[in-house]
Amino acid sequence: MGYVQGFLIPVPAANKDAYRDMAAKTAPIFIEYGATRIVETWGDNLPDGTTTDFRKAVKAEEGENVVFSWIVWPDRSTADAAHEKIWSDPRMAVPDGPIPFDGKRMIYGGFVPIFDTED
Repeated sequence: MGYVQGFLIPVPAANKDAYRDMAAKTAPIFIEYGATRIVETWGDNLPDGTTTDFRKAVKAEEGENVVFSWIVWPDRSTADAAHEKIWSDPRMAVPDGPIPFDGKRMIYGGFVPIFDTED
Protein backbone atom coordinates (compact mmCIF):
# COMPACT_ATOMS: atom_id res chain seq x y z
CA MET A 1 0.00 0.00 0.00
CA GLY A 2 1.63 3.21 -1.14
CA TYR A 3 -0.43 6.19 0.10
CA VAL A 4 -3.80 6.54 1.78
CA GLN A 5 -6.19 9.46 1.94
CA GLY A 6 -8.64 9.11 4.83
CA PHE A 7 -11.97 10.82 5.46
CA LEU A 8 -14.49 11.17 8.30
CA ILE A 9 -17.80 12.57 7.10
CA PRO A 10 -21.02 13.34 8.99
CA VAL A 11 -23.95 12.11 6.90
CA PRO A 12 -27.64 12.35 7.79
CA ALA A 13 -28.98 8.81 8.20
CA ALA A 14 -31.75 9.67 5.74
CA ASN A 15 -29.05 10.35 3.11
CA LYS A 16 -27.31 6.98 3.37
CA ASP A 17 -28.51 5.77 -0.05
CA ALA A 18 -27.79 9.15 -1.68
CA TYR A 19 -24.27 9.11 -0.21
CA ARG A 20 -23.66 5.56 -1.44
CA ASP A 21 -24.96 6.49 -4.91
CA MET A 22 -22.64 9.51 -5.00
CA ALA A 23 -19.68 7.33 -3.97
CA ALA A 24 -20.51 4.73 -6.63
CA LYS A 25 -20.75 7.45 -9.28
CA THR A 26 -17.47 9.16 -8.40
CA ALA A 27 -15.30 6.11 -7.57
CA PRO A 28 -14.60 5.25 -11.24
CA ILE A 29 -13.30 8.79 -11.76
CA PHE A 30 -10.80 8.40 -8.92
CA ILE A 31 -9.77 5.00 -10.30
CA GLU A 32 -9.32 6.53 -13.77
CA TYR A 33 -6.88 9.05 -12.30
CA GLY A 34 -4.80 6.46 -10.48
CA ALA A 35 -6.52 5.36 -7.26
CA THR A 36 -6.25 1.63 -6.71
CA ARG A 37 -8.98 1.17 -4.09
CA ILE A 38 -11.84 3.15 -2.56
CA VAL A 39 -13.67 2.07 0.57
CA GLU A 40 -16.74 3.76 2.07
CA THR A 41 -17.95 2.52 5.45
CA TRP A 42 -21.11 3.39 7.42
CA GLY A 43 -20.73 3.77 11.19
CA ASP A 44 -22.06 0.74 13.03
CA ASN A 45 -20.38 0.70 16.44
CA LEU A 46 -19.33 4.23 17.40
CA PRO A 47 -19.05 4.36 21.18
CA ASP A 48 -19.17 7.73 22.92
CA GLY A 49 -15.74 8.68 24.18
CA THR A 50 -14.85 10.68 27.25
CA THR A 51 -12.53 13.09 25.48
CA THR A 52 -13.20 12.47 21.80
CA ASP A 53 -14.73 9.97 19.42
CA PHE A 54 -15.76 9.65 15.78
CA ARG A 55 -19.03 11.56 16.29
CA LYS A 56 -17.36 14.39 18.21
CA ALA A 57 -14.59 14.63 15.63
CA VAL A 58 -17.06 15.73 12.94
CA LYS A 59 -19.58 17.36 15.31
CA ALA A 60 -22.22 14.84 14.21
CA GLU A 61 -25.70 16.09 14.96
CA GLU A 62 -28.84 14.22 15.96
CA GLY A 63 -29.89 11.94 13.10
CA GLU A 64 -26.41 11.84 11.54
CA ASN A 65 -24.02 8.93 11.24
CA VAL A 66 -20.30 8.95 10.46
CA VAL A 67 -18.78 7.65 7.25
CA PHE A 68 -15.17 6.49 7.47
CA SER A 69 -13.63 6.17 4.04
CA TRP A 70 -10.27 5.88 2.40
CA ILE A 71 -8.68 6.01 -1.01
CA VAL A 72 -5.54 4.04 -1.74
CA TRP A 73 -3.04 5.42 -4.25
CA PRO A 74 0.24 3.95 -5.54
CA ASP A 75 2.10 6.91 -3.99
CA ARG A 76 1.59 10.51 -2.88
CA SER A 77 2.74 11.97 -6.19
CA THR A 78 -0.04 10.08 -8.01
CA ALA A 79 -2.60 11.33 -5.47
CA ASP A 80 -1.34 14.91 -5.74
CA ALA A 81 -1.32 14.84 -9.55
CA ALA A 82 -4.82 13.39 -9.62
CA HIS A 83 -6.31 15.97 -7.27
CA GLU A 84 -6.52 18.90 -9.69
CA LYS A 85 -7.58 16.66 -12.57
CA ILE A 86 -10.37 15.08 -10.52
CA TRP A 87 -11.83 18.37 -9.29
CA SER A 88 -11.68 19.94 -12.74
CA ASP A 89 -13.32 16.90 -14.37
CA PRO A 90 -16.87 17.89 -15.45
CA ARG A 91 -18.18 14.55 -14.15
CA MET A 92 -17.40 15.81 -10.63
CA ALA A 93 -19.61 18.89 -10.99
CA VAL A 94 -21.91 19.48 -8.06
CA PRO A 95 -25.25 17.88 -8.92
CA ASP A 96 -28.52 19.74 -8.92
CA GLY A 97 -29.62 19.91 -5.33
CA PRO A 98 -27.57 19.54 -2.17
CA ILE A 99 -24.76 17.07 -1.66
CA PRO A 100 -25.79 14.40 0.88
CA PHE A 101 -23.49 15.64 3.69
CA ASP A 102 -22.04 18.77 5.29
CA GLY A 103 -18.60 19.13 3.74
CA LYS A 104 -17.56 21.80 6.26
CA ARG A 105 -17.43 19.16 8.99
CA MET A 106 -15.58 16.57 6.90
CA ILE A 107 -12.10 15.69 8.16
CA TYR A 108 -9.52 14.41 5.70
CA GLY A 109 -5.81 13.90 5.31
CA GLY A 110 -3.09 11.88 3.62
CA PHE A 111 -1.18 9.08 5.30
CA VAL A 112 1.95 7.07 4.60
CA PRO A 113 1.47 3.48 5.80
CA ILE A 114 3.96 2.36 8.43
CA PHE A 115 2.58 -1.17 8.88
CA ASP A 116 0.35 -3.29 6.67
CA THR A 117 -0.40 -7.00 7.00
CA GLU A 118 -0.65 -7.19 3.19
CA ASP A 119 3.01 -6.24 2.79
